[in-house]
Amino acid sequence: MKTDFKHSTTLRVRYGETDQMGYSYYGNYAQYFEVGRVEALRELGMSYKSLEDRGVMLPVSHFEVNYKAPALYDDALEITTHVSELKGPRLIFYYEITVNERLIATASTTLVFVAKETMRPIAPPEDFIQLLENHAK
Repeated sequence: MKTDFKHSTTLRVRYGETDQMGYSYYGNYAQYFEVGRVEALRELGMSYKSLEDRGVMLPVSHFEVNYKAPALYDDALEITTHVSELKGPRLIFYYEITVNERLIATASTTLVFVAKETMRPIAPPEDFIQLLENHAK
C-alpha cells in the first residue's frame, strides 16, 4: 500500500555533532532521520513505544543517504519524512532535510515488522494498517 503521509519536524545541529570544520558529522544523519521517523509515526497515531509494548519491533533493514550540502553548527534542520509504502512486513520511508528551504540531504529506509521474542518478520498490526489506509494513494 502506497501512502501520501508526510510529516516535518525541526532539529537544530548541536555543537557536539560537528567536526573541526563546523560540519555535522555524516554519521549523525542516521539519527536525524530517526527523529523524523519517530515523530512521523507519532503524528500518524502509533508510537514506537506502543508497538514495542505489544511485542512488535521495527529494525532498519536498509538505509541509503545522499548528501547534497553540509549541515552546520546551529542550523535548523527541517526533516520531512514521507511514510511511503507498506509492502508485507516492510515499511518504507523517504526523507528530505532542508535548511532555509535549501535541500542538503535525502534518504530512504526500510524497516521490518518483527516479533520481539523471535525477531522474525510478522504482519503489521491491524490498527497500524488502518492508520495508513487513511493516507492510501
